[in-house]
Amino acid sequence: MKVLFFAQSRQLAGCDSHLLRVDHSLTAPEFWILLGKVFPSLVSLQKTARLARNETYLQEGERLQPNDEIAIIPPVSGG
Repeated sequence: MKVLFFAQSRQLAGCDSHLLRVDHSLTAPEFWILLGKVFPSLVSLQKTARLARNETYLQEGERLQPNDEIAIIPPVSGG
């Protein structure tokens, strides 16, 4: 599973992407647990960041698949 980091998530991760090794589907909370083991600093974004799966925002109840590309998109402000 390729994970892409944007904005604040990129700063916290210290990189723009990461290959997360998974061999089964995951719920969003399960994804955050696994990601937090690799990047503990990202756990703080779990409640505010949006997840996108293959360039589409993740909907409640959708499962992430091992071959998905997941983007972590923190809240954006500005005008």
